[in-house]
Parts: sequence; C-alpha cells; structure tokens
Amino acid sequence: MGIQAPAEVKFGLIYDAIHQDDNVLSISYMCRIAGVSRSGFYAWCKAAPKRQAREDKDEADFILILEAYRFRGYAKGARGIHMRLLHIGIIMNVKKIRRLMKKYHLECPIRRANPYRQLAKATKTSHVAPNVVNREFLSRGARKVLLTDITYLAYADGFCYLSTILDAVTREVLAYELSASLKVNFVIETVDQLIANHGSVLDDETIVHSDQGFHYTSCAFIDKLKDAAFVQSMSRKGNCWDNAPQESFYGHMKDHIKDRIADCETYEDVKYVVDDYMDYYNKDGYQWDLLKLSPVEYYQYLQTGIYPLPIWHA
Repeated sequence: MGIQAPAEVKFGLIYDAIHQDDNVLSISYMCRIAGVSRSGFYAWCKAAPKRQAREDKDEADFILILEAYRFRGYAKGARGIHMRLLHIGIIMNVKKIRRLMKKYHLECPIRRANPYRQLAKATKTSHVAPNVVNREFLSRGARKVLLTDITYLAYADGFCYLSTILDAVTREVLAYELSASLKVNFVIETVDQLIANHGSVLDDETIVHSDQGFHYTSCAFIDKLKDAAFVQSMSRKGNCWDNAPQESFYGHMKDHIKDRIADCETYEDVKYVVDDYMDYYNKDGYQWDLLKLSPVEYYQYLQTGIYPLPIWHA
C-alpha cells in the first residue's frame, strides 16, 4: 500500500537510509515498502545535481528578496518586493517571490483593523462645503484634487496628531504637520506648508477635500482656503468612502510605523519616525497602481512622459 507522502519525500528517506552505517535493508525492499519504483528512485538520484542547482538559485534569490523586504526598515509584501527589485534592475516574477517567501517562511505585512477610524469631533460651525469631488479622485489630473485628514498616533507619553494633504492622483504627501494637540492651527500650518512647497503648480481649480470635522468647518480653515483661491469640498457626513485614498494611506502608514511609534518615549521621537516614513513613502514607496513607481516618480512621469524603469512587467 505504501507510505502516504510525496514521492520525493520517500526518495529522500530511502537515500538517507542507505547511507547509514547500520542499514541492512535493500533499495528494492525500501522502494516496495514506500510504494515507489526502483527506477524512479535512481532517476531521482541522477537528478540530484539539478535539484541542488535549483536550491542554490532559490537561496540566492531569497537573499535578494530579503534585502528588498528590509529596504529602509519597512516590511513589504510580494508586490512591494517586486517593485523594489525592479528599481535596482532585477526582474523577478511576483509568483516566484511569493513561492520563495512561503518556502523560507517570510511573512507579508497584514493590514490591521483600525477601531478608531474617525477622531472624536468637537463643536463645529454650520458651514459644510458641497462634495465637489464626489469620489472622482482621478478625473482632474495631478495637483487638482488634494485630500486632507487627521489621524492620531499613540506613543509612550500619550497621543499626538498628524495632519496630511495628499494628491489624489499621484498619492504623494504634499504637506504634513505633527501636533501635540488638536488645536485648529496645525491644519492651517499644513496648508501653509502646501502653498510654500507646491504653490507654483496650484491654482483656483485646485480642490481641497476633507471630512466634516471641526477643523475643516472652522472659520480659520475656510478663510485660509479662500485666501489661497482653493475650492473647498467635503465628504458626506460619516461616509469614509468619500475620502477613501486618504483613509487607505493612513491605514498603510500605521501598518508600517504603529509599533515604532508605540515604542517612542517623546514627541521628538515620534516626529523622527514620521519624518523618515514620509520621506520613504514619497520617494521609495512603490505602488502597483502607479505603474510600480513611487509617488514622486509617478508625478515626474506624468509631467515628462518618460518612464524611469527599464522594463515594466506584471
């Protein structure tokens, strides 16, 4: 009847047995007990050099995968690894990367559910802007639809808060501010940073889209957008899908840095981690839907039409 195991496993057991000093069993007998043929065993032995060559190649490729996985200290899934390798001139199929990750027990980062999707809202003005974007994030081109939101970061000494402005098309973080409190001024400072760094490519058709939180319905924020001649847009109340790319950014960001932030002792430590992540995300955070480019690379590609990688493979 034979032992219930793959033939290669049985051949390996037989091979190990016949090379033991105290073995008294014949190859024929062990093949019969295992339910495999003698010819199959000898063919397996003959193919040993090829198997070893494949094993050596797998190990060499996995070293490359591991280096890409650890690049800049941020773990990546198979697609992220593929894109990192592509950026250093190495083309490796995603299926192969997944196979080797499974073979060598390298786990992909998994999105964690966020039980605090929305921050608590304080008293706000009656001003609610219309939903100009209406989930059409990509139809107006780069630097035309800017998404903004706030998230909290928990560290050893309490909480701090992060305000970001994201380009809906390139997904680049154009401006961000970290604050120890939820006072309105830090969202104003985020807009000031946006204007200082990218004002030359923004105009009166630029839309700044947010939720209906008290920061964005405040007179100070409304006046800031009016002074900059930006169009204000807001999600419907309680509808996270109206600002989905921004929600997604925060989810992935926390996957990468939540544990690091939790280990921070001071506000300055948190700022260091956030600054490093923002630099990594914009310049080296390759995204499949951005033609395997980082946000900064994708914007440059849209501006010049020059694709920076030598080849593009799915």
